[in-house]
Amino acid sequence: MNRIPELPVRTADPAAAPVPRRRRPHRAWSVAAVTFLTIIGAAGFASLPGLLVDPLHTEFHWSRGTIGFAVSVNLALYGLTAPFAAALMDRFGIRRVVAAALTVIAAGAGLTIFMTASWQLVLYWGVLVGLGSGSMALAFAATVTGRWFVARRGLVTGVLTAAGASGQLIFLPVLSRIVDRHGWRPAAVTVALAALAVVPLVWLLLRDHPADVGLAPYGAGQFVAKPPPQRGAARRAVRALVSAAFPRLRRGAGGETSAGPFWLLAGTFAICGATTNGLVKTHFVPAAHDHGMPLTAAASLLAVIGVFDIAGTIASGWFTDRFDARRLLAVYYGLRGLSLMFLPLLLSDTVHPPMVFFIVFYGLDWVATVPPTLALCREYYGADSAIVFGWVLAAHQVGAALIAFLGGLARDAFGTYNPVWYASGALCAVAALMALVIRRRRAGAGEGLPAPA
Repeated sequence: MNRIPELPVRTADPAAAPVPRRRRPHRAWSVAAVTFLTIIGAAGFASLPGLLVDPLHTEFHWSRGTIGFAVSVNLALYGLTAPFAAALMDRFGIRRVVAAALTVIAAGAGLTIFMTASWQLVLYWGVLVGLGSGSMALAFAATVTGRWFVARRGLVTGVLTAAGASGQLIFLPVLSRIVDRHGWRPAAVTVALAALAVVPLVWLLLRDHPADVGLAPYGAGQFVAKPPPQRGAARRAVRALVSAAFPRLRRGAGGETSAGPFWLLAGTFAICGATTNGLVKTHFVPAAHDHGMPLTAAASLLAVIGVFDIAGTIASGWFTDRFDARRLLAVYYGLRGLSLMFLPLLLSDTVHPPMVFFIVFYGLDWVATVPPTLALCREYYGADSAIVFGWVLAAHQVGAALIAFLGGLARDAFGTYNPVWYASGALCAVAALMALVIRRRRAGAGEGLPAPA
């Protein structure tokens, strides 16, 4: 029997073996990081109003209602600008709109140091900073997550939302110390410089769309071409509002035919704004000061809210990827209302353990409502979800503006903030019920729109 000769086995040359390529993190994460830092850099404007109430009242003898009105204009424009800013980002790009917004914020904050009349406070801080900050609102984060992420949208939304709280954590102690030692004008200049410092970062590192760098969105199975610029930004923003709020006015349009989800989302988010930016961020420091607490101690407590807000918002994004957003909102609003009902019993001239517990508890709930609210906007409104969320955010800021103004009036009229705390707690209970009655989108509704992530 012939034996088949064995062939020599070739040993692979280690030097010739292909070197495995090291996978780099997706560019979406670096864009999210730049967005995070940008929101932090612009957060000074949101940290300062509560610190200005007493100094402006003392120097110019303006009533707290007058100062609260300027803050309310700021908060209202912050919200009303957001949907138009989202549409402008589709027209001119994220980078240009954000860089211009930061410049406007810096101009408004810087001009306040020269004011001598209350109308100037309304113009500089109310109008200019309000318009600039509105273009830097949560619609900015919604646009970035909508373009760059398909997977992990809830988590990224939570992280970017927490950026505002991170900025509050950084700026509040610094600004309160500046106000306490050097007056309010250097603090306003600090806010202006912080906004300007972020502009080069935005211009050099932020990109408008994954297609700009030849990538698919993170988690997408295929490349997505960059859409052409959307002209008529104002018209598109209004059309998205009409489609969401008054769907029966659309002729031959597909999609969600009930206006209920929009009004329920807008109503709950209005209460969210009233009980956070409008109430606590604007009036907590002067309310604590009324009870004898030093300005720096009260501002530090407000900054601690920002610490736990980061954890709470990121956790909320994680929960939103896994649980029913409606039930999450109901839980968040219910717990917030309970905490506000107890706050008048906790205010004193010192920081004590029950007050610290309130700060931690409230911080975890501060803007935890954002990821589930944005998720519901995506569920119902698809391609227009960022703009519709901008309008929902407008309701958030209108609610904040009303309470910022009415809270100041209540303090002037009653000599205490207690009625405002109790009324806000009751509003949160209403918001919890509203969240529970939001119905799931019907099968087939929103046909032709991108499926929610």
